[in-house]
Amino acid sequence: MGKNEIIKWLLNGDVSIQYQVYRDLLSQEKKYLQARIATEGWGKRYLSRRKPEGHWGQKFYQPKWTSSHYTLLDLRNLCIAPDNELIKESIAIILEKEKGRDGGIRPIGSIQVSDVCLNGMFLNYASYFRSDEKKLESVVDFIISQHMDDGGFNCMSNRSGAVHSSLHSTISVLEGITEYEKNGYRYRVNELIRIKKSAIEFVLLHQLYISDRTGEIIKKEFLRLPYPSRWHYDILRALDYFQYSETPWDDSMKPAVNVLLNKRNSDSTWNLQANHPGKVHFEMEKPGKPSRWNTLRAMRVLRFYGIDHI
Repeated sequence: MGKNEIIKWLLNGDVSIQYQVYRDLLSQEKKYLQARIATEGWGKRYLSRRKPEGHWGQKFYQPKWTSSHYTLLDLRNLCIAPDNELIKESIAIILEKEKGRDGGIRPIGSIQVSDVCLNGMFLNYASYFRSDEKKLESVVDFIISQHMDDGGFNCMSNRSGAVHSSLHSTISVLEGITEYEKNGYRYRVNELIRIKKSAIEFVLLHQLYISDRTGEIIKKEFLRLPYPSRWHYDILRALDYFQYSETPWDDSMKPAVNVLLNKRNSDSTWNLQANHPGKVHFEMEKPGKPSRWNTLRAMRVLRFYGIDHI
């Protein structure tokens, strides 16, 4: 398919895809499409599963992936309108009821320290939906306290003493910091911007998926293209973050971009290669088939960096 045909194919998808295609590939901000995300398609289906007490699933983090936490992350990634009152109410409940003693959002399991990966994801959607800045302060404090000497983050550093950052945790925190910054929050923002720079350098040091110590692929899973990403890192998630945060091109991105280009189908689409196992509200796309999510995300990366081939 040529570019026009791919755009037409994308625009036959869910209204959330349509909105992002116009915004990110055609440079047209169509707010009426964004407004429809809450009332039709995937957005409506997610919102319909919200319980009267304001949560999804059994509780804040259970079960994966139908809990409030991952549902709110999915809604943010649909780009549903950020002034949605039901969503804002649900996040306010989390901020009131799910903070740990260290100021982070809900410790997981029996260890009473918070998870920085989870808090990065939380900061992402809480900032997108314009949560009260004062109530986010302890979350920001916790995230800053977890920044590691090598530039990134690891959710096991305060639980089991990990000393090397994790790409999983680092990308989640980067997304959260960038959303916080984009939405005009001021509390400790200059510190977060400095941290963001060092965390980006950590990802680039690894050429997005290669060990800086051995030169080997860190995990083959990093090269797969699942969606939604959940808490998992992969190269398309990283590249999409880089374009969203307007990170300048760095040649360290080349290996990952080459992998991405090699995964492009002959019709110029990209497949959904996998789904992360777990209970879901519904399946947006089927693994092994051309994916509008992955095609949209790949195309906006290539568009931002002006790439067709390397």
